Amino acid sequence: MSVAEPRRIVLFRHAKADWPQVSDHERPLAERGRRDAPVAGRKLADAGITFDLALCSTATRTRETWKLAVQELPERPKTVYEERIYEASPGELIALLNETPDDVHDAVLIGHNPGVQALSEILAAEAEGDAQQRLNRRGFPTAAFSVLTFTGPWKSLEPGTATLVDYWAPSE
Repeated sequence: MSVAEPRRIVLFRHAKADWPQVSDHERPLAERGRRDAPVAGRKLADAGITFDLALCSTATRTRETWKLAVQELPERPKTVYEERIYEASPGELIALLNETPDDVHDAVLIGHNPGVQALSEILAAEAEGDAQQRLNRRGFPTAAFSVLTFTGPWKSLEPGTATLVDYWAPSE
């Protein structure tokens, strides 16, 4: 793959979590989350993106979200469970994405708010169609995802270098 070809990064917020008496990191999905995660997976499959890599937070709710969503994809990508995604700032998430090998064309990051929404907003210098308006109107509810493209090696990904090409939330 040439570094001149656009790469895609999907920023995917975990589905709705429950609030049992466990640590925040161990919170499981709620019933609604178990319904929404496969729907999000089908929407990702419908978008025609074949992921080379999934970077998933180690939190229970993100792991459960990805387990349900990935079943809907035509191909299962290599998945790396990454502790650094949990409670990460946008800058920390960019640093993590900068470590992605250049043979990865399309990646998905399954994480948490406010980091995922802020990262989507920070990376996007422009947007196609009405994706930005829909994101602004809806925010980044659970199980939502944004699709961004950028050109160049992963280490060149930084604020304002991507284009927001799609956005989806469960109520879309």
